[in-house]
Amino acid sequence: MRRLARRDQILAAATRAFARNGFAATNLDDVAQEASISKVLLYRHFDSKMDLYRAVLERSVEHLARRVGKDQFTPHSIRALLEAAAEDPDGFRLLFHHAAREPDFRSEMDRFRATSVETARRQLAQEISDPVWRGWAAQLVATLAVDAVIAWLDAGQPDLDSAARRIGRILEAVVRAAQLPATGKR
Repeated sequence: MRRLARRDQILAAATRAFARNGFAATNLDDVAQEASISKVLLYRHFDSKMDLYRAVLERSVEHLARRVGKDQFTPHSIRALLEAAAEDPDGFRLLFHHAAREPDFRSEMDRFRATSVETARRQLAQEISDPVWRGWAAQLVATLAVDAVIAWLDAGQPDLDSAARRIGRILEAVVRAAQLPATGKR
């Protein structure tokens, strides 16, 4: 197998292995077994478990960015998010479930989440005038979208189009709630 193809094979296997048990509970023997290769071959491509995990996370982020986009949220973003998760459910879960809980990778995932929230905040600027409620909505929209997609994966990926519409309605409800007039108290 060519070096690049072998590396992709290892990254796919590592994604599956890490998604099952997280970083701490997965060792390189688990990854080598999942990839059907020797540990020696694994070390030809990656210097350490940490190096491999970072590469897996980068691969998952790149996949998500290619499918969903980086700096915008459009009416098609929810469907694209669902499609990206369906194409790589282990990578999606790894990013949003496991990596966010791993102490060695928490700061990287916090930056990734902050970028998502900032994108939502920019998109909501025209719809929500109050900056406090806009910030609230941006945080909530980012969290709900990801959690809704994970719940959709867990439910067996029922009807993608219907799921996109339903998630869209949830996010619209958050925006409508943030647009409510102030009552004099925050």
